[in-house]
Amino acid sequence: MARRNPSIIVGFVVTTLVLLATVCDAQLSSKFYDSTCPNALSTIRTVIRTAVSKERRMAASLIRLHFHDCFVQGCDASILLDDSSSIESEKTALQNVNSVRGYNVIDQAKTEVEKVCPGVVSCADIVAVAARDASFAVGGPSWTVNLGRRDSTTASKSEATSDLPLFTDDLDTLISRFQKKGLTARDMVTLSGAHTIGQAQCFTFRGRIYSNASDIDAGFASTRRRGCPSLNNNENDKKLAALDLVTPNSFDNNYFKNLIQKKGLLHSDQVLFSGGSTDSIVSEYSNNPTTFKSDFAAAMIKMGDIQPLTGSAGIIRKICSSVN
Repeated sequence: MARRNPSIIVGFVVTTLVLLATVCDAQLSSKFYDSTCPNALSTIRTVIRTAVSKERRMAASLIRLHFHDCFVQGCDASILLDDSSSIESEKTALQNVNSVRGYNVIDQAKTEVEKVCPGVVSCADIVAVAARDASFAVGGPSWTVNLGRRDSTTASKSEATSDLPLFTDDLDTLISRFQKKGLTARDMVTLSGAHTIGQAQCFTFRGRIYSNASDIDAGFASTRRRGCPSLNNNENDKKLAALDLVTPNSFDNNYFKNLIQKKGLLHSDQVLFSGGSTDSIVSEYSNNPTTFKSDFAAAMIKMGDIQPLTGSAGIIRKICSSVN
């Protein structure tokens, strides 16, 4: 019987241990800061509650910020980086510019966390926790946030432009965008439900409400025209409207009821209920708010796990808007 070379065995064992350590190191955990920064979550929660109490709309903005972060390079806080000599900021991408908000709230949360645990908690984790706390603050579901993400040192405006959904997207395009990130069509419909507390700028829905198309309720279109003039100019384009007119400040399932009544404000909303493959999901959520909320929590957890930087990858930024 041939004798095995001891050095080969030792090398195999060491390699195996290193690989195991890497796998374990790369796993996110809800307990990640339990010993290194036990007050991290409560500190973030206080900032988010204060921000949402001052402006209810901020809840939707913080959920959207997390979504727009995770869809570009993964959940790595790249969306927070400003322009620099080496970085072209994602903030100026078409889907983000003059639209994505909440950067200041994340900065404030980071400042407060740094006071209790300097250099420990990543901006990426703060964004993820903020989305959960924002949802709960307006009556939405809560969920256990997996932690341990690290911050990127790069941003990608090009990926933001190519991968983030557009208000003009049709159903197949939306499904494709989400599938590219490992999310299903059901996840896409579920996450779109956050629009129940969102707002949109006039230029994003002007074409729809003045179209006289068959997929929009005539009375609804007429009502919406009052707040969104047909004339294109900078002032009119920025006029805001609630995506859900019925209960715009509450996280509920009215968004889906609106779609069934042809009262989706954005084209990319109404296509979720337009005779296509997602009609049944919209119908289900319109009839069962409990299912919607539980599915939303699960989808947010799943989205938060998109390509995080962990272990020795990335950094912990001191200031979320810059690599330092």
